[in-house]
Amino acid sequence: MSTATAGAAPHGALPKVENMQVAIIAAEWNGHITNALTQGALDLFKSQGFKDEQVDVWHVPGAVELTFAASQAIEASVYDAIIVFGCVIRGGTPHFDYVCQSVTQGITMLNADCDIPVIFGVLTVDNEQDALDRAGGKLGNKGTEAAEAAIKMFDFACKIKEL
Repeated sequence: MSTATAGAAPHGALPKVENMQVAIIAAEWNGHITNALTQGALDLFKSQGFKDEQVDVWHVPGAVELTFAASQAIEASVYDAIIVFGCVIRGGTPHFDYVCQSVTQGITMLNADCDIPVIFGVLTVDNEQDALDRAGGKLGNKGTEAAEAAIKMFDFACKIKEL
């Protein structure tokens, strides 16, 4: 029996991948946040030697639409990983809970049923400052972390297929 971690790279180091095609799907709602997350991911891919044509960026109206868009990207059969970015800020109504539950369950379902990893980059926060802190602020950029996860999960999927 052997053990390995997804990506088989030490924490902080990323596996070198070639010919990986990525779709980033970002919600337009709270666009100043989702654009910062998207830029964080693009910067990470560029630092890893990705060419512009290896990453497509798509926009949808809001977080609920991310599941449909990711499903369509999977069906296109051109991507090796998909990253979804959204930002849902708690308000005074139950809408926050419904949106968060919908997108979380939808992306979870895609990951369980499909052969392409869908990386969950949806911020669910109490206020705008919490989101800004996670989109390039004092807590880093969760977009960068999502891009790292996409690379590691693509590497993992490639290694599993070799078994």
